[in-house]
Amino acid sequence: MRKPRLHRRVHTIATATAAALVTLAVPSCTAASDEARTPAAPGSSTATGPAEAAPTPPTPTPAPTQSYPLSTAPRTIPAVREHVPARGPGWKPAPDARVVVAQGDTAALSDEARLLAGELGLKYGDSAAPRAGDVELSLEGAGTPESYTLNVKDGTVRIKGPDEAGVFYGTRTLKQAVKSAGSAPEGTVNDAPAKPQRGLNLDIARKHFTPDWIEDRLREMADLKLNQLGLHFSDDQAFRIQSDTHPEIVSNPHLTKAQVREITALAARLHITVVPEIDSPGHLGAVLRAHPDLQLRDVQGRAVKGAVDISNPAAAKLIDELLREYQPLFPGGAWHLGADEYQALVYRDPQASFPQLARAAQQRYGPSARVQDLATGWLNDRAGVVRPSGKALKAWNDGFFAGGVTSAAKDIQVEYWTGKEIGARPPLEYLREGRKLVNLNDEYLYYVLGEPNQFTYPTGRRIYEEWTPLVLRGATAVPASYGNQILGGRLAVWADLSGAQTQAQVAEGIRLPLAALSQKVWDSRAPQLPWSGFQALADRL
Repeated sequence: MRKPRLHRRVHTIATATAAALVTLAVPSCTAASDEARTPAAPGSSTATGPAEAAPTPPTPTPAPTQSYPLSTAPRTIPAVREHVPARGPGWKPAPDARVVVAQGDTAALSDEARLLAGELGLKYGDSAAPRAGDVELSLEGAGTPESYTLNVKDGTVRIKGPDEAGVFYGTRTLKQAVKSAGSAPEGTVNDAPAKPQRGLNLDIARKHFTPDWIEDRLREMADLKLNQLGLHFSDDQAFRIQSDTHPEIVSNPHLTKAQVREITALAARLHITVVPEIDSPGHLGAVLRAHPDLQLRDVQGRAVKGAVDISNPAAAKLIDELLREYQPLFPGGAWHLGADEYQALVYRDPQASFPQLARAAQQRYGPSARVQDLATGWLNDRAGVVRPSGKALKAWNDGFFAGGVTSAAKDIQVEYWTGKEIGARPPLEYLREGRKLVNLNDEYLYYVLGEPNQFTYPTGRRIYEEWTPLVLRGATAVPASYGNQILGGRLAVWADLSGAQTQAQVAEGIRLPLAALSQKVWDSRAPQLPWSGFQALADRL
């Protein structure tokens, strides 16, 4: 079994960056006069007449005091939210410098300390007392989640935060500062994210991505202070993770459970939550190939692509068995239930086209119930299977319907991606209901391989200059008063035409969009750097 390789691609940059160090300005000093610097020759005299006492030796000129310009904020992606400048030499890696952990915090922060030490070419000093040139990591009680303070003073760096994630993000700032300028500037960084959910969504169902490639994206995400990786691993084309309860549905190639455990273990050490998604009741074509008896058919007997018959208890039983099987495999705190694009609901009259669904809806919810109510019941039932685990629940926005006799559970977060699908409503309708939303706006954040259905590859520049978490649909922002209900955003890679790009091309294609997203979910204010400067910094980092 491969070991997680947290340090596999760590760069030893202490010597590589030495040539890039910023030269600190030192003003010239006023020299002492030639007379003061040059004593008279022994036995010489400058006066006539009787001999006089020897002259008093000149007072030595004090050594010049070095002065420094006021520091500027470190150049990082995302940019730090606040930097309090100071005068001083800053900090740069030195051969004898160490990364140490404050007394009592070793168990919590040793992983972060070891990673940073390896990246900067320093020694790991465990819980030794810090000395000049060291970096010290510590936990402190106060502060918002994921916040940190980074202080550079007297040749020492101190990074503090209220939780491990905050301290970790402080180490990312230090790493980037050294890589971008060779040193960390004197002064204090006070930093925290604007949004709690920041990340990447990856379709590994329609395109197999190797474990190494996924782990590389995790490391890239961590340096950008992103904290969520969505894994969409079940769709019409394939089911991509090993199953013990239903091995008949698994496609090749796929991820083994051992590989998934390595991915989630690395993600946890990088403070990233892996959010799995088994999409249902649509997008289940891979499952239906092995279980055709669960296929939804219309009144004329025609099979409906990817859709299970939600009036059939056997369909719910199979999906629930998968949900229970995979919950321990993904120990992170969130789960995606899917719920989008159930094709029965795109028919002009779902009740007439699917009488079995209409009957089941009325039997459960009363004579005025419709097929959409049965679909809502399916979503709530699957949420009920996962909810006891304590995971946050998510579903796509077109799985939430208006005007029914029942509604989706209030604790299910809306993953808003489109206003174009049947059932999809404008963002304000969800917000006015008091629901919490995550932004996956398909106009800006959908990277769809092959660009089908009028999709175009998103650009980092467009995200950086136009998009904010308030822009949920199209290019129009919702009122800022709803900002607290918008939990963040993710860039989404969808493999509709899986052969359109290689893994390497996908990685390069999402590099700048992911960096731009990281800036806008960390700090929703207008960026200070112009796009050209941001792109140059991203290329350098």
